[in-house]
Amino acid sequence: MRLTCAFATSMDTPEHIRLAESLGYEHAWCYDSPALYPDVWVQLCRSAERTSTIGLGPGVLIPSLRHPMVTAAAIGTLVDIAGQDRVAVAVGTGFTGRFTMGQRPLKWVDVASYVTTVRALLRGDVVTWDGGRMQMMHPDGFGPSRPIEVPFLLGAAGPKGIATAKEIGAGLFLAGATPVPGFDWEPYLLPGTVLRDGEGTDSERVMRAAGHAVTVAYHFFAENNLPTELLPGFDEWAGAYDDVVDDERHLALHDLHMIDVNARDRPFVTPLHIELLGAAWTAAALRERLASLEAGGVTDIAYQPAGDIPSELEAFAAAFHR
Repeated sequence: MRLTCAFATSMDTPEHIRLAESLGYEHAWCYDSPALYPDVWVQLCRSAERTSTIGLGPGVLIPSLRHPMVTAAAIGTLVDIAGQDRVAVAVGTGFTGRFTMGQRPLKWVDVASYVTTVRALLRGDVVTWDGGRMQMMHPDGFGPSRPIEVPFLLGAAGPKGIATAKEIGAGLFLAGATPVPGFDWEPYLLPGTVLRDGEGTDSERVMRAAGHAVTVAYHFFAENNLPTELLPGFDEWAGAYDDVVDDERHLALHDLHMIDVNARDRPFVTPLHIELLGAAWTAAALRERLASLEAGGVTDIAYQPAGDIPSELEAFAAAFHR
């Protein structure tokens, strides 16, 4: 299993990726939610300029946010700076990237069409999109020559997304889903924290470092109308948003998503929740979990830190390599 990382993209992410490279992380993924985070491609290019070996890419990119040509040009720009062998692109239907703007996730057929089109553009093909014919025409000095070949992965969890990944020959980027055997590249997103010696889950440090791993479960279940009995205290938690008008509820719900715990969520994130949702681990428990994930087909662990991010990256890498 490879040690990789993921970030709720911030202005400090390039420096965090530089540190991650020095700690032995082999790839860094950056979230693409423009209502919450700075532009993912700008931060990836900034990261490429201060690193030399770590892989880079969006995880996951949302097709509706960018025309295929815009994405192809962004990929080409990152490839020109970082080198083709360091770039990969994960694409999804949209969780926060669409929910934060009041939209539902895309259909997998549309995601597949988008990825297929971007791949064709990167090869240098002439393609049709929205009734128009187009081609990457960048001359020397304006982008790398074609073909540009980078791996694509799909951020999928259910059978349709998994089937789509197999159909188009993409890898699988998992977040909170059961591992799927048979993929050559299958990163698994893991937010949370490694407990320090003698530390319990009731410390403020653990809350800052792992609370986001609890609230994302509530946000995901609420937005996707999943069985709420699987999460303790869900109805009480949902009641904290009763005073928000329906067409702006998503704005309150995703406040600080994957960054920290917002004020409405804070009373419902307790040591018990952190333990039940497996968001804090001893070094030994972490290694057991990683071994189980690897046995299921996971090729990379993509650790997402919060709180004191440099300290969390260091602690996780130390536990991973111990």
